[in-house]
Amino acid sequence: MAKIFRRRQQSAPVTPDIGAGEAAKAAYLDSHPAVRHADIEQMDADTREMYRDAREAALDAQEERAKTPAREFVVRGPFQLGFTVTLGVLVALLFGGMVDQLTTIIMYVVAALFVALGLDPVVRWLERKGIKRGLGIGIVFGGFVVVIATLLSIVIPMIASQITLLVKSAPTLFKDVTTQPWFIDINDRFGRFVDFDALLKTGQDLVSRPENWAQVAGGVWQAGVGIANGLTAVLIVLILTLYFLASLPTIKRAFYSLVARSGRAKVMDITEQVTKSVGGYISGMVVLAFMNAVLGFIMMSIVGVPFASLVAVGVFFLALIPLVGSVMATVLVSVVALFNSPTTALIAAAYYLVYMQIESYVLTPRIMNRVVSVPGALVVIGALAGGTLLGLLGALISIPVTAMVLMIIKQVWVPRQEIR
Repeated sequence: MAKIFRRRQQSAPVTPDIGAGEAAKAAYLDSHPAVRHADIEQMDADTREMYRDAREAALDAQEERAKTPAREFVVRGPFQLGFTVTLGVLVALLFGGMVDQLTTIIMYVVAALFVALGLDPVVRWLERKGIKRGLGIGIVFGGFVVVIATLLSIVIPMIASQITLLVKSAPTLFKDVTTQPWFIDINDRFGRFVDFDALLKTGQDLVSRPENWAQVAGGVWQAGVGIANGLTAVLIVLILTLYFLASLPTIKRAFYSLVARSGRAKVMDITEQVTKSVGGYISGMVVLAFMNAVLGFIMMSIVGVPFASLVAVGVFFLALIPLVGSVMATVLVSVVALFNSPTTALIAAAYYLVYMQIESYVLTPRIMNRVVSVPGALVVIGALAGGTLLGLLGALISIPVTAMVLMIIKQVWVPRQEIR
């Protein structure tokens, strides 16, 4: 295999003629500059052996296709073809209905799979250090659970105290806003168009009365059911994550075995690259969101933004949303900072404008561009489509899914168009 790859690297690919044989076309597709092969050093022994066998089978299939003349597609039984197509449409409709009914379970599975792919690079790093995979999984998953439990034990009491303080101090905060010069000036200029006093009174009633919080949540019983469902979902995702993390190589090999042996190498190339990119992307997003929240908390504590710790938690979750998350976090912090003073809001907004530039041009290229590289326009389209289909989870996974589609187009579709 090493000799094959060295020989391809030394000679530049030449586009075959239209009338060239299947073997020449396949060789060109396999050596196209856009095509990247899987790193066999990152695979386990069984997957590596399967990959080598698939490469040999692909070469044998190329030779067989070169000797076999192309067959024309002739419809001999139109009624049979129509029946088959109709049956396929009915099966597709039935499958779509099943997917619609199983949306919640599918979201759990997708979330657990992405978390497992995010933790898998750490497990493989421990394997390269000589630690067996089972022990490495125990260390990584145990550390992950400990970190989550520690953060929850710190964040939940903090959020509870901050919410209690917000309810108690809401009347004073809203009253102070109405006496500030900037609010009086805005009210004088635009008060005939918008009743700002009524808006503040509505916000004050909503925040300061606990019964309103229960109504927003659908009642106390529904709020309790929602919390229980959330905890159940977290537990299910953690259990599925452990299973996926422990059996990820086996799952991938089972998926590869469903593909024909002669075409298995290409599927393995794409799949290995996709899983590596997804794992790096998730790890990078968590690191960037954590940095955003910590640095934002330090800034808010210094300039005096109210409820800095509670807002920092919101900033962390917003920063996980690709592209628009940082903008939403900036708006959130600036609006909360207005309750202190316009100067505080301006300082917070200026800080986040500077931070977004540093994140976009310094942090993100260093952390993210090595694993995924997606044009900004496609990021927006992917985030909107993912958010529409699967909500927040869809927005979070939009970039790796978009990167996967681009990878398939570049490595499969584009090379084929150059020989037609």
